[in-house]
Amino acid sequence: MPVITVKDDEDFKTQLSLAGAKPVIVDFTAVWCGPCKMIAPAFEALSNQHLGAVFLKVDVDVCEATCATYGVSSMPTFIVFQNGRNVESMKGANREGLEAMVKKFTDNSSSSSLVSGQLDLTSLIDKKQMECLNGCDDTPLDRFIEGNCNLVSDCDEQLIVSLPFNQPVKVHSVLIKGVADRAPKKVKVFINLPKTIDFDNASGLEPTQLLEFDESSTNGDGQIQALKYVKFQNVQNIQFFIEDNIGGGDVTELVKLTVFGTALSSMNMNEFKRVAGKAGDAH
Repeated sequence: MPVITVKDDEDFKTQLSLAGAKPVIVDFTAVWCGPCKMIAPAFEALSNQHLGAVFLKVDVDVCEATCATYGVSSMPTFIVFQNGRNVESMKGANREGLEAMVKKFTDNSSSSSLVSGQLDLTSLIDKKQMECLNGCDDTPLDRFIEGNCNLVSDCDEQLIVSLPFNQPVKVHSVLIKGVADRAPKKVKVFINLPKTIDFDNASGLEPTQLLEFDESSTNGDGQIQALKYVKFQNVQNIQFFIEDNIGGGDVTELVKLTVFGTALSSMNMNEFKRVAGKAGDAH
């Protein structure tokens, strides 16, 4: 997730509040600080590896009251907040120390990934630009993506789901979980289209990859399908055309649609910590 540059003292309070229970890692920096510039790429890289945390950059000359509140007197200073509380801090441009501190507070969320070495990219989806065609009004896409409802088709069994990302990503695999015989069967996957595809074009256009799901997608966490990774190396947006469902009926119903991969920007795969996956993971 991109590092958020805090605008002022009030914005800092807002960002802490918006983070909720997520750990917040804050880089107190200054434009004139040499060590701050040196450590900045490492901080950015960590933000793209640990998508379950919020990374903030605070200019000490802009947010003087915030710096005074937390006793920031040298740059760079890194502070970890949880539930709005200061839980740990570190001074200096110590890359190894920063990585250790970040992992201490983010490893639990990282290890929950269902796909070995890959991250759930939900937090990188541009929620304002995503679209769903033929979705039921009672099951809007924004609520579905956040896990607050199932996604149900309206007029017939077909659905188109368009998910743009707020930065380029590498996409590794897709998880789908459906409801009984309403679960998706054939799913065409498209990437980097200039706009949301319509049903006529989706039926005739060659997809980046065609996925086929079976009854196992209705059990447990759902079914994970690996993508042809070489084709999904620089993805700005991904679109799914759900062509039919397992039962052949007029209604398709999804419980989950999750995209796994890694953020492309500032990613150093030599430093990326792979986490243990579960049985049946895609590789």
